[in-house]
Amino acid sequence: MHIEVYADSTYVVDGMNSWMKNWIKNNWRKSKKKPVENKELWMELNELVKNQASVTFFKVKGHSGNEGNEKADELANQAMDELE
Repeated sequence: MHIEVYADSTYVVDGMNSWMKNWIKNNWRKSKKKPVENKELWMELNELVKNQASVTFFKVKGHSGNEGNEKADELANQAMDELE
């Protein structure tokens, strides 16, 4: 099954589509030898993705009326409110 992930974060989309392989190859270091920020979260996301047949990440513009993105934003805000 092919999974499509839509995100309004260029960092997440580029990280998953372009940078992840090199980060892993370079022991979780970026091109300028600095450690990857939030390494544990990237590692967890990589584990989830690598167990799937096919996953592609797509960039969507935030707050542009994309139904899924608007719902994700609503749920994220709700979760943050619950943590307070």
